[in-house]
Amino acid sequence: MLQTNLPIRPIRSFVRREGRMTQAQVNAWNNFWPIYGLETQTEGPRDLDAVFGRASEKVLEIGFGDGQSLFKMAKNSPEKDFIGVEVYRTGVGNLLALIAKEQLTNVRIFCADAQEILTHQIPEASLAAVQIFFADPWPKTRHHKRRLVQSDFVSLVAKKLKQGGHLHLATDWENYAHHMMQVLSARTDFLNMAGDGQFTPRPDFRPLTKYEQRGLKLGHGTWDLIFSRLAL
Repeated sequence: MLQTNLPIRPIRSFVRREGRMTQAQVNAWNNFWPIYGLETQTEGPRDLDAVFGRASEKVLEIGFGDGQSLFKMAKNSPEKDFIGVEVYRTGVGNLLALIAKEQLTNVRIFCADAQEILTHQIPEASLAAVQIFFADPWPKTRHHKRRLVQSDFVSLVAKKLKQGGHLHLATDWENYAHHMMQVLSARTDFLNMAGDGQFTPRPDFRPLTKYEQRGLKLGHGTWDLIFSRLAL
């Protein structure tokens, strides 16, 4: 008999295909996760001002990869506090080593699914910006449902942004760039800062990643989108 009461498995925007951590990453995790790492809590959203010990603009980066870009942004903007979310422990270990070496105090890290973090750990209207740079484009048509930037996900992000807060996306996959543009342009709660249907030139505050630099040398394009959250 066909079972109809099986739990629905959520569609993930990532696949756990993580490589082995280097010894340096393991050491960074063991030594610095207790300082910079954030464990998920069950009693409700976190008090982000309490996490950093101050009131400030809060920026959430989803899928920070090896952490180089997030590290540079945090170092260049000490007046802001940055929360990184990454599912791969290798990337977390790398970022932990970077921020510990520079003794940055304005970075904290979740190692978990970003949708779960946004849903349960981040208070509503608490973020000045959410940034997602070079997420998996899932290029095959049958995999497009796995793309992170979908209308339901943007609705979740909208709840967490303050009025005037920014959703900043970047990709080096043109088809995904147009997909994201279509998703965001269809909404009434966001405004394209570059104008209707227009992409934003890469802003100076977004550092070039090593992968992006390599792609540019090969003639690949990159596309940035910056949308502002309209009145709540």
